[in-house]
Amino acid sequence: MHVPDGFLDAPTSIATGVVAAAGVGLALRGARKELDERTAPLAGLVATFVFATQMVNFPVGAGTSGHLLGGALAAALVGPWTGILVITVVLLVQGLLFADGGLTALGTNITLMGLIGVGVGWLVLVAVRSLLPRRPASIAPAAAVAALLSVPAAAAAFTLLFAVGGAADIPFGKVLAAMVGWHVVIGIGEAVITALVVGSVVATRPDLVYAARPLVRARTLEVRRNTTAGDAA
Repeated sequence: MHVPDGFLDAPTSIATGVVAAAGVGLALRGARKELDERTAPLAGLVATFVFATQMVNFPVGAGTSGHLLGGALAAALVGPWTGILVITVVLLVQGLLFADGGLTALGTNITLMGLIGVGVGWLVLVAVRSLLPRRPASIAPAAAVAALLSVPAAAAAFTLLFAVGGAADIPFGKVLAAMVGWHVVIGIGEAVITALVVGSVVATRPDLVYAARPLVRARTLEVRRNTTAGDAA
């Protein structure tokens, strides 16, 4: 998914850079409400995990590459705003130290993998969570669906950017087939990994999972209410 230098023209790269800067600015403000003594250490662990998985790249054709994104995973564990910051930090380190993704395309990569990947992942997670039983165990399957849909969504967004400002001499249809087709497959793998990781954390420390906090609080209130009613009887 890392977009290299020169794949999009200058106006498109600048536009996505502005969008990325605005999105990260909003994320910095929003993350203040998400970060606490539990979320902050977990955010570092999530960044390390996403960094490791994203470094495993493989070609998917048409001059593009594929890898796991980690946006839905980050959103589920540490929240959407903090998740955007996590992905942004990962992309910055990869671009500056490992030349993975072009520096002139950094704004594009943040927009695709950070803003769209995390944003779509979080919205899908919340929607699916509302349809499932209100218990922490529901977060793992909700996060899996979010991962499954967020990956091809980011790939589709890239193809739209390429249609607008593609600078490489590659047919649009070829890019669309390579990116969306392969990233559907990648999304399946990411859904499995996301479900396993989120499910493991929920099983041991559901209070650490940001997406599970409303369910944990509701469950705690219900237990306390039942206990109080039993004591009164």
